[in-house]
Amino acid sequence: MNNLAKIQLHKKFNKGDFKIGVSSFKLVLWYFTSVILFKSGLMPFSSILVFLLRLFGSKIGKDVRIKPGIHIKYPWKLEIGDHSWLADCYIENLDWITIGRNCCISQKAMLMTGNHNYKKVSFDLLTKPIILEDGVWVGACATVGPGVILYSHSVLSLGSVATKNLEAYSIYQGNPALKVNTRLTAV
Repeated sequence: MNNLAKIQLHKKFNKGDFKIGVSSFKLVLWYFTSVILFKSGLMPFSSILVFLLRLFGSKIGKDVRIKPGIHIKYPWKLEIGDHSWLADCYIENLDWITIGRNCCISQKAMLMTGNHNYKKVSFDLLTKPIILEDGVWVGACATVGPGVILYSHSVLSLGSVATKNLEAYSIYQGNPALKVNTRLTAV
């Protein structure tokens, strides 16, 4: 028992070089905007949600659809390409998340850029960016972990967990996600 880690959970754990990236005022303004207009589902108009995300620093292409109920931690660390759809998913972007063109992030999917170092007693914060290349589909209730790249047109199926990169034009399933098939191109 003496060799087991004795985690010390403190409010001021080591965040390394992590920076929120905006002033406290902008952070508080985003918090209330997010709670009232995004997470609550009170704003059903995608064009207004896209406008607000751009206002807070997101880089968003044309014809992007954002559905009510979405959680976005820091919009200034988010880039979305043309013609992509984001349902009521959970984007915990402590680090950059880049979503390519023609991507679909389905209901209750989670993109998680942060974690903690369980090997250290101090439980230090670790963050890594996530990249979804063009044509990627993240299925409902699927999770993408920190530092993972989903290459062009890959699919992470329903409820699956990606802890490693996904090959292009491949379909992944399970926890951890394993390649189960090839995604065929349209005829």
